[in-house]
Amino acid sequence: MDVVSPATPSSQPSLWSLLRESIRGSHQDFTAGNLNRAILLLAVPMVLEMALESLFAVVDVFWVAHLGANAVATVGLTESLLSLVIAVGLGLSLSTTAMVARRIGEKDPAGAAVAGVQAIALGLAISLAIGAPCLIFAPDLLRLMGASPAIVAVGSDYARIALGGSGVLLLLFLNNAIFRGTGDAAIAMRILWVSNIINLVLDPCFIFGLGPFPRLGVTGAAVATLTGRSIGLGYQFYRLLRGTERIRILRRQLRINVHVLLRLARVSVTGVLQFAIAHTSWIGLVRIVSMFGAAALAGYTIAIRIVIFAILPAWGLSNAAATLVGQNLGAGQPERAEQSVWRTGIYNMVFLGSVGVLFILFAEPLIRLFSHDPAVVPLGAACLRIVSYGNIGYAYGMVMLQAFNGAGDTVTPTYVYLFGFWLLEIPLAYWLAIPAHLRSNGVFVAIVIAETAIAAASAVLFKRGRWKRQQI
Repeated sequence: MDVVSPATPSSQPSLWSLLRESIRGSHQDFTAGNLNRAILLLAVPMVLEMALESLFAVVDVFWVAHLGANAVATVGLTESLLSLVIAVGLGLSLSTTAMVARRIGEKDPAGAAVAGVQAIALGLAISLAIGAPCLIFAPDLLRLMGASPAIVAVGSDYARIALGGSGVLLLLFLNNAIFRGTGDAAIAMRILWVSNIINLVLDPCFIFGLGPFPRLGVTGAAVATLTGRSIGLGYQFYRLLRGTERIRILRRQLRINVHVLLRLARVSVTGVLQFAIAHTSWIGLVRIVSMFGAAALAGYTIAIRIVIFAILPAWGLSNAAATLVGQNLGAGQPERAEQSVWRTGIYNMVFLGSVGVLFILFAEPLIRLFSHDPAVVPLGAACLRIVSYGNIGYAYGMVMLQAFNGAGDTVTPTYVYLFGFWLLEIPLAYWLAIPAHLRSNGVFVAIVIAETAIAAASAVLFKRGRWKRQQI
C-alpha cells in the first residue's frame, strides 16, 4: 500500500510544483511515500529525455529526406546495423540500472558508485571492439544489407562515421543508466537534451553547408550526431566525478573490482542477448522490406521514425518502472515494486494508445511532412497506420519487460523476445510479404501480431512473481 502522511488538502503539493520538482531533480526517497508521486517524479524527466531523443530522430530524417530516397535508405540501413550496438548498450544499461538501483535501495551509495565504474570499464572495452571493425568494413556491411551500388556510393561515409563512432552512443546510454538507477532522472534528461539540441542545430549546417560549415550531404547528419553525442558524453563524466546528491565516483573507486565486474557481466550477457534478439529482428524486417525497392524502404524508414517519436517517451515511463522495481526490491518492499509496475503500465497504455489513434487518422499528412515522393508516401502511410494498431500492446509489453530487467531478471525477457521476434515475427513477416503477396504491408502486420503476443506473455509471466526473488 502507498504510505501517505496525513495532510490537509492545502498542504498537498500541486501538480505544477511536482512537475517543477521532477525537472529540477527530486530529493525524494522512491522507496517510501506516495507511489503515484514517485512514478510522476521519475517518469516526467525520463519521458522528456526520450521525447527530445525522438524529436531528434524525426528532425534528422526530415533533413535527410530532402536529399532523396537513396539518402533516406542509407539512414535506414545504417540504423538497422546500429541497432546491434544499441542492443549491446541497452543490455549493459539495464543490468547497470538494476545493480545501481538495488544498491541505492539498500542505502549503499558507495556500492552503487563501484558498480557504475565496472559498467563503464565494460563499455569502454566493448566500444573499441565494435567501433574499429565497423569503421573499416562499413561499405561492405551496407552491401550485406542489400544496398544498391547507388546507396553504397551515397552512404559509405555516413555508415563509417555512424558505425565507427558507435561507442560514444553506447557509453552515453551506459552513463545515463547509472544516473537513472540512482534516481537522478533529471540529470540524465539534461544530458540528452544538451546532446540532442546540439545535434538539431548542427544537422542542417553540415548537411546543406550553411554558413562556414562544409556541405557534406547525408554524411553531415552523421558528423552532427557524433559531435552532439561526444559533448554529452564529456558532460556525463564531469557530473559523475563531480558528484550529485545521490552518487559520486571517487578517485579511489576508479579501479576494477573483479567480483562486482563478474556479477555485472553475468547479468549483462543475457541483457545484451535480449536486445540483440530484438534489434536483429529489425534487421531481418528491413532486409525483407528492401526486397520491394528503395521507395518501400524509404517509406518504412520515415514511418518508423514517426513511431519512434511516440515509442521513446513511452520507453521513458518503462525506465521509471525499472528504477522503482530495483530500488524497492533493494529496500525489501516487493509488493510496492509490483504495484508500481501495474500502475505505470496503465499510464503507458493511455499515452501510447492515444498517440496511436492520431497516427491512424493522420498517417498520410504525417508522412508528407517528410516526403512528397508519390512512390514513398502511400507506402509510408500504410506502414504508420498498420503499426499504430499495436500501440496498446507495445505500451504494456515494454513496461512489463523493463520491470523484469529492473529486478535483474534479464533471462525471462530474453526468452519472450526469442519467441516473439524470431519464432513468430520474422517467419510471419516473410510469409505475409511474399507467399501471401501482401508485400511490405505483410511485414507491418507481422509487427503488430508479434508485439501483441509479447505483451500478453509478459503480463502472464510478471503475474507469477518469480522476479521478486531475483538477486543481483
